[in-house]
Amino acid sequence: MKRVIFWGSILSLVLISTTVFAQNAVKSTIDDQTGMEVTVYNSNLGLIKDTRQVNLPAGKGELRFMDVAADIMPVTVHAKSLNFPDGFGILEQNYEYDLISQSKLLDKYVGKKVKILDKNEYQGTEKSVEATLLSNNENRPIYQIGSEIYLGHPGLVILPELPENLIAKPTLTWAYENTSKNPHQLEVSYLTSDINWKADYVVVVNKDDTMVDVSGWVTVDNKSGATYKDAVLKLIAGKVNRVQEQEDYGQGLRGKAMMMDVVAAPRFQEQAFFEYHIYDLEGKTTIKDNQTKQISLLKADKVKAKKELLVYGIKSYFTRLYKERNPKQPINVYMTFKNAKENNLGMPLPEGVMRLYKEDADKKLQFIGEDKIEHTPKDEGVRLKIGEAFDVVAERIQTDYKQVGLFAHESEWEITLRNHKETGVTVSLIEPVLGSWTVISNTHPFTKVDVSTIRFDVDVPKDGTVKVKYRIRVDAGF
Repeated sequence: MKRVIFWGSILSLVLISTTVFAQNAVKSTIDDQTGMEVTVYNSNLGLIKDTRQVNLPAGKGELRFMDVAADIMPVTVHAKSLNFPDGFGILEQNYEYDLISQSKLLDKYVGKKVKILDKNEYQGTEKSVEATLLSNNENRPIYQIGSEIYLGHPGLVILPELPENLIAKPTLTWAYENTSKNPHQLEVSYLTSDINWKADYVVVVNKDDTMVDVSGWVTVDNKSGATYKDAVLKLIAGKVNRVQEQEDYGQGLRGKAMMMDVVAAPRFQEQAFFEYHIYDLEGKTTIKDNQTKQISLLKADKVKAKKELLVYGIKSYFTRLYKERNPKQPINVYMTFKNAKENNLGMPLPEGVMRLYKEDADKKLQFIGEDKIEHTPKDEGVRLKIGEAFDVVAERIQTDYKQVGLFAHESEWEITLRNHKETGVTVSLIEPVLGSWTVISNTHPFTKVDVSTIRFDVDVPKDGTVKVKYRIRVDAGF
């Protein structure tokens, strides 16, 4: 008997508490916003700081904080009053995301009576019948009308009321305690997925391949399920470690409609932050849901650059007989420049794709290649692979090979370079070797790049041919 009284008392307290909260329920929407800050990481993650003015009754109650991101991570939510921090406290938090849809509405009415309106447009008549919804599996409703079972029905289904626990927008619901008589400036911060940014660059090469103009653009892609109006936008560049969770906070597929908003005027200010870099947009911007927005990041003209033609060997060449049927080797084309202030750059460059263009004889820009760069600090070099040379040819043949020890080999090489261009070029041969090595003889000077790489820089005149010959001994036994 005592147990019954005890649990009855607990139930009464819960009911009274729920009634009190329901009577003091307050809704806060995007119309209450006084500030919005969005920090986007280049790892499909965003930090949202939503500040709103909310007038709450004193005591305990319920606050429905609406218009949050559909892909919010509820465990990351943090709320505080900026003006009365000791006057506001959260007792309990719920994240409600059971959004209204036709399928979910019908699911709530399985086993209940509904009305079906049947219109005949040709005869201009309509009639309604009462039906019991037996099932809505796979969105295929089954009705009982009278004594008959209908597998679907062409009429319009009318529900008597909106079921409980269905909401129009994702909502944070808090049971709160308030001691302030004045409105609170509530700052609510949380992480959300499905918002990302990336950097893209346009690089225009001058006529003689000695300078480039670099334009950088930031593309913000928002599919988080919320619009961020008049937001202070910050971008974080760097690799932020995250724990991989199995739980999916996303709410399924949303529309793929997308807008492209190109803004040329605003620019970003960069600053170091921890082990990353922050890019702050000057001014505010609105980031709509399902929108792709492009904003200017940087513009640098007359950046000194250099074009390189490189032929790469392979380490295994020097420890075996070389029996390639096709002696031709690709000549890779690279553009390099230094990201330094004295070179009209010097801003940390976020990871992204650099696309290169050059004017043709008609003064029209043509695409000549692209390459991806990693996060590049100031005063570091940028090296972009453009493609392969068309009018410069390299052929490699092995003119001699012998094994002179258990792991020691001697090989002799002849690399023929032919230039069919109207100007002379410099072709660099990059030869990676194994173990300890010695160049026994050579027709052209070389540079020891590191312990396992030698480099020949060879000038080839226009319509000319140059043969590079050298003999090398390699001991791969270490």
